[in-house]
Amino acid sequence: MNRLQTSKASSFQLSSPFETHLNFNQPSTSTKVAPRRRDRAAAPHYALFAPLHYERGYAYPLLIWLHDDGGSERELRQLMPHVSVRNYVAAAARGVGADTGRHGYTWEHCADSTCEAAERVSECIEAAKRRFNVHSNRVFIAGQGSGGTMALRLALRYPEQFAGVISIGGAMPRSNAPLNRVKEARGLPILLASCRDSDVYPQAEVVSDLRLLHSAGFSLALRQYPGDDELTTAMLADMDRWIMERISTAGAKVS
Repeated sequence: MNRLQTSKASSFQLSSPFETHLNFNQPSTSTKVAPRRRDRAAAPHYALFAPLHYERGYAYPLLIWLHDDGGSERELRQLMPHVSVRNYVAAAARGVGADTGRHGYTWEHCADSTCEAAERVSECIEAAKRRFNVHSNRVFIAGQGSGGTMALRLALRYPEQFAGVISIGGAMPRSNAPLNRVKEARGLPILLASCRDSDVYPQAEVVSDLRLLHSAGFSLALRQYPGDDELTTAMLADMDRWIMERISTAGAKVS
């Protein structure tokens, strides 16, 4: 099993800036995210990845990636070759807090930071749709560690926006009522991935999360891997397979 050594401060070339900074459209039953004004000339908080041999006539699934603490959106170009270079348009959002010790960014889970994270993910989606042909019903969100926890939080809060959510080594969020839209979110496909020797997401916490989600009525998949908290190529390949299975299942139902 190959460990993926992500470069926390590598100089990947980012896509050119886009102008749209939108929030998710929430139902009236949930709390509105207040829009924030941004300088349109400022550098974007995201990176984009174009699939190899991109075809304009095909509506691609969109994969949103949220890095772990200490990472950044720049790691997307290093990750995607281990997921798929053909299957997706992909975008990565930058964390809302600065991790000065590791020259990267973090995902903070207070209410204000969650709103900011939602805006940044929305920014990714709108930027990808402006540049590429994206299938609106095939938007998947995934993350590692703290980014995985934020991916779960946003997907459970805005389930109508996503076709599925993947958390690699990121625990279920517990603060700020993550299951307050449980009725709307129950049909959301969830993949949890964990490492048996993880100190960040130990097995006891994995079991607790499984019990919580099952008791709430969710159907989810669990993948366990040997080793500690390192992201591996096997995890990313499994993520690709899981997403493509969801797409194939949805296509079969439509036909």
